[in-house]
Amino acid sequence: MLRLEPSATPKVAPYPPGWAPIGRKHVYSGGRRCRSRDRTARCVAENSTPSVGSDPTPVCLADRVDPWLHAPAEAVAETARSLLGWRLSANDVTVRLTEVEAYSGLGTDPASHAHRGVTGRNRVMFGPPGVLYVYQIYGMHFCANVVCGPEGQASAVLLRAGEVVDGLELARSRRRVRRDRDLASGPAKLMQVLALGREANGTSVVDGTGPALLRPPIDEVGAIEAGPRVGVTSAHDVPWRFWIEGDPTVSAYRRHTVRTGTR
Repeated sequence: MLRLEPSATPKVAPYPPGWAPIGRKHVYSGGRRCRSRDRTARCVAENSTPSVGSDPTPVCLADRVDPWLHAPAEAVAETARSLLGWRLSANDVTVRLTEVEAYSGLGTDPASHAHRGVTGRNRVMFGPPGVLYVYQIYGMHFCANVVCGPEGQASAVLLRAGEVVDGLELARSRRRVRRDRDLASGPAKLMQVLALGREANGTSVVDGTGPALLRPPIDEVGAIEAGPRVGVTSAHDVPWRFWIEGDPTVSAYRRHTVRTGTR
């Protein structure tokens, strides 16, 4: 396990050949001003965004310049780290991302769905960036990735866990659990509280046209830890799972031992 300070690069990381080291962590703040010169462009404050519950934080949909949208595919690990603390809203519930995993489709990550190239299932992973790649597991649960990197170069960030920060009662009605910390403490659980499924595949999380909207953090994220990804059948020890240190909503680590195939 690696503990990553907000602006530090790990000194020792067990990357296999071809894996890039992790760079600096970016911290974003909410409530950005609209920088568009087009006076017809409207922001959240002008009611041009889909419903995101009771969270009133303004977000400009006409001028999204989030750095991760323009990051190279090779920087998917850094992109994953930078998305911690971001807020994903859908169907009147908002989740603050506390755990993510990076997956590369450039031919060096055998744990990725896109490792062997484009298929009907993984086509969305090849862009454009800023859309959801949704897939089904065990024939009944859905998981979501945020696609990043230039169009045509597959890379994505799996949304592993989060904290419900808005729409708590509605989230509780969608998942009957004893503790609120368990509402979205896994990728399928996160999708359940947001009421998202296969229909969200290929939809945007940045321009307000899809069922979900991804927005920057309100507060600084703090220390981040890194470790192996959960349940992958290859590249077991690559530390491309990132989580907010000490957050109770982070899912438990389980190393894959039996099942075959890719993630």
